[in-house]
Amino acid sequence: MHEAMLYSQKKGTPQVVVCGLCNHRCTIPPGRRGICGVRENRDGTLVSLVYGKVVAEHVDPIEKKPLFHFLPGSRSYSLATMGCNFRCLHCQNFDIAQAPQLGDGTISGQPRTPEEIVARARAEACASISYTYVEPTIFYEFSRDCAELARRAGLANVYVSNGYMSPEAAREIASWLDAINIDIKAFTDDFYKKVCRARLQPVLDNVRLFHQLGVWVEVTTLIIPGLNDSDAELKGIARFLYDLDPAIPWHVSAFRPAYRMTDRPPTSAEQLARAHRIGVESGLHHVYQGNIPGEGEDTICPSCGGTVLARYGFMLKGQAPAKGQCPHCAAVLAGVWE
Repeated sequence: MHEAMLYSQKKGTPQVVVCGLCNHRCTIPPGRRGICGVRENRDGTLVSLVYGKVVAEHVDPIEKKPLFHFLPGSRSYSLATMGCNFRCLHCQNFDIAQAPQLGDGTISGQPRTPEEIVARARAEACASISYTYVEPTIFYEFSRDCAELARRAGLANVYVSNGYMSPEAAREIASWLDAINIDIKAFTDDFYKKVCRARLQPVLDNVRLFHQLGVWVEVTTLIIPGLNDSDAELKGIARFLYDLDPAIPWHVSAFRPAYRMTDRPPTSAEQLARAHRIGVESGLHHVYQGNIPGEGEDTICPSCGGTVLARYGFMLKGQAPAKGQCPHCAAVLAGVWE
């Protein structure tokens, strides 16, 4: 049993706890769990059921997160536990993210210590550890302990997140996080409520907060035909990012039917190109197309229009620029390059 962080006893009812880890702020009676399915109230003490129980471990290119302006061309040791605080109907990793709800509540995983995770990352010549595949906030305590050891070992830390952590959790996470990719899944509260069982505004607030706190931020939007792909909605996301910082990379990715959303067609190359064009026309410096290799993957210099870094899928064509400097005009691009 590993006691959770960021919770309190409910005033007047000490056996009931209030979890402060994410913006659901679950009130949890004894013997029950929060929405994530992995934080349980045991006699007034909130415990993490997934500490050190790893269900996925892989060495990935950092571009797969996707992060295109953070140590490009490097390898990232990627891991996950069970659980998620969203209920996305199109979840690609539902077999682990939704496992506590879909099964009998059993939490499985390979036992790992933070020391083992860092040692494995170093043995695989990784430059970072990525907490990913499910919402990493739900295994906050384990990711935190891994991250602090990773920092001491010279490794960077990455979250791939839905951005729904509480402001107090975000500030704690930012103290040991180097980069984060946050999904802005849509630009309407209606989508978030119906498709994810969450709200939009906390996500936007956290994109802004992590950027302000100095964590490198990139944003991904999965383009789902007929649900979040209108010109108005895509322009809304692009304007939000432009107003915050036009240098924040925006990844627009192609949807494929999955889990409980099989009634929608896959995103076409033309639909993806339209989203890319909207981002560029809105003034964003770096817009990338994902899940359909080909066009829209290269890093283009916003100053001269030259190609700084060419890609195909998750593979680089050539070396990343030293210190992010454009080889054509010497302009320095935003990002973490070394």
